[in-house]
Amino acid sequence: MSDRLPVHKTYKLYVGGAFPRSESGRTLPITDASGQTVAYGCRGSRKDLRAAVVAARKAQPGWAGATAYNRGQVLYRLAEMIEGKRTEFAQTLMWGGASAAAANAEVAAAVDRVVHYAGWTDKFASVLGGQNPVAGPYWNISVPEPVGVVAVVAPADAALLGAVSLLAPAVCAGNACVLISPANAAVVSVLGEACATSDLPGGVVNLISGLVDELGPVVAGHRDVDAVVAAGLTAEQAATLRGGAAENLKRVSVVDARGGLDWHDHARCQGLAWIERTVEVKTSWHPVGS
Repeated sequence: MSDRLPVHKTYKLYVGGAFPRSESGRTLPITDASGQTVAYGCRGSRKDLRAAVVAARKAQPGWAGATAYNRGQVLYRLAEMIEGKRTEFAQTLMWGGASAAAANAEVAAAVDRVVHYAGWTDKFASVLGGQNPVAGPYWNISVPEPVGVVAVVAPADAALLGAVSLLAPAVCAGNACVLISPANAAVVSVLGEACATSDLPGGVVNLISGLVDELGPVVAGHRDVDAVVAAGLTAEQAATLRGGAAENLKRVSVVDARGGLDWHDHARCQGLAWIERTVEVKTSWHPVGS
């Protein structure tokens, strides 16, 4: 019998379409339900986060400029990639304490949620925008546009479904995202593998496993982040995000500050309102010639 210790896998970050280690060299242990270490995940730093924002800013104009049909097809492809990694996702979720049935149900719900927003890509503009009635010789037209770079702070519970529920509506609208997840780093990295093997352009989705207390203030103060969508925060973490964002006037949406939201609840956790958080409705006036 060999007396050599096992070499555990280290799950990496996903930034700009690549899988770097954290520049800090720090890791987070990943344990199974019995508390035994089964792998490690990179612990993202402020520098990793800033690199992710740079990648997102570079990718966002091209993604926003793609046709709604194209964005929908890419999201359908992402759903296929998540489905193809069902076994791997289920294993990593079980490391976090989920039963086999619960893990498989979460993967299935995540696939359905991405498909849901894939169907919205060519529809939400018609619902949120339109021609406005005016009394005068001009047209008045409102059009929703993506805010730009969106920072997503994922909940620690429902590591896959919670992350997908916040990412998908922002990506659907044409934003590029930087996600921070305090959950099992293996789930985050496998989601990165699904993104990399889909048709999502590199930089549209960037995934950082790390601590919200460390990275939250950096997100709030970063002037190249246009909006923040967060869930599962403590009251102190939510206050930090809102306070920091007030200085640079970015939009902050804390959708579930207490961590009690059931992400499987389709009525509450998906739909047009989630897309609306990451768009700005702009209105144009155009004269009508005689």
